[in-house]
Amino acid sequence: MQRSSYDTAAALLPLVGGPANVTSVAHCMTRLRVGLGDPSLVDAEAVRAVPGVLGVVADGDTLQIVIGPGAVVNVTAEFEQLLAAGQLAARGAELRAERARRNATPVKTALRRIADVFVPLIPALIGCGVLAGLNGLLVNAGWLPWLTPALAAVASGFMALISVFVGYNTAKVFGGTPVLGGAVAAIVVYPGVAKVTAFGVALAPGQGGVLGALAAALLATYVERWCRGRVPDALDVLLTPTVTVLVAGLATLYGLMYAAGLVSSAIGTAANWLLATTGPLAGLILGGLFLPLVMLGLHQALIPIHTTLIQQQGYTVLLPLLAMAGAGQVGAAIAVYARLRHDTALRTTIRSALPAGLLGVGEPLIYGVSLPLGRPFLTACAGGAAGGA
Repeated sequence: MQRSSYDTAAALLPLVGGPANVTSVAHCMTRLRVGLGDPSLVDAEAVRAVPGVLGVVADGDTLQIVIGPGAVVNVTAEFEQLLAAGQLAARGAELRAERARRNATPVKTALRRIADVFVPLIPALIGCGVLAGLNGLLVNAGWLPWLTPALAAVASGFMALISVFVGYNTAKVFGGTPVLGGAVAAIVVYPGVAKVTAFGVALAPGQGGVLGALAAALLATYVERWCRGRVPDALDVLLTPTVTVLVAGLATLYGLMYAAGLVSSAIGTAANWLLATTGPLAGLILGGLFLPLVMLGLHQALIPIHTTLIQQQGYTVLLPLLAMAGAGQVGAAIAVYARLRHDTALRTTIRSALPAGLLGVGEPLIYGVSLPLGRPFLTACAGGAAGGA
């Protein structure tokens, strides 16, 4: 009986215009009474055809669906739960739309573009990172000494040339020719830069890291676009790449690498100082604020910082703290799942979003579960803060 009641309620809800069209729900001895925002959205004939429905009475902005004694109580209960879940999903959609409107600012658009540069690199970072960790375990244990040099080469090859990939993606995202962005960014890791002196200091291969590569490729993109509008078509294929690589390359050697090197060093020093000096307080703040940053889209600004730390130190000291916010989010979702046992639709949403949350992708749980409900979002932030501390 319970299952058929759910089936009846699930069939009725879209036929009366969906959750957004329902203003009230009640029942008498035999009828489910549904208040409507727009009665014209109701498909009365389809409602009559639903198994279990005995008749339909339209009364202005109220639809009376005759179901029968006893059965109407169960159908109404299922209908209310589906309605609540539907309104919750609609609220999540509204929040996502509102977030998209808030994110349509120049600063957040730039952050999204920077994220588009680095996000495609994450699979390689994960794969090489796992192999590097495995290799470290083998070296420390003294196992398979014939294999560890090969594993080290496989794990380190990508990191040695990550600047080239950053340059390639930067040009691609910002509207330039990807291979020109990669060519200019390759200067950063070229061993021959050690013979170049900038500001009285000899450059070092890799100086400036991914930030230098990002700046170099971005400059190359602007130079290329400037050339495209001024160089005759007959000479474009020859002059534009040459001028782009020359101008952006020299600017990279005599300015960008040095400046980016200072910024990269400052990032590493600041991260280490923050954790060494403030300890649990830093973890509490970072873990507690990360979910709001994700909600606002500002977490994308941290991606270059993580990449810089990985390139400098082989790991990022910030990510374990920020990951605690994801753990808090998963914990809050599990608590909601356990508590709302009769909310079938919401529990289905949680089951589908939970695997992504366990892998660190928190948006489905944020916008589908915790943020629309309100309090679970706050408890998720509290859990992230506790874990970070």
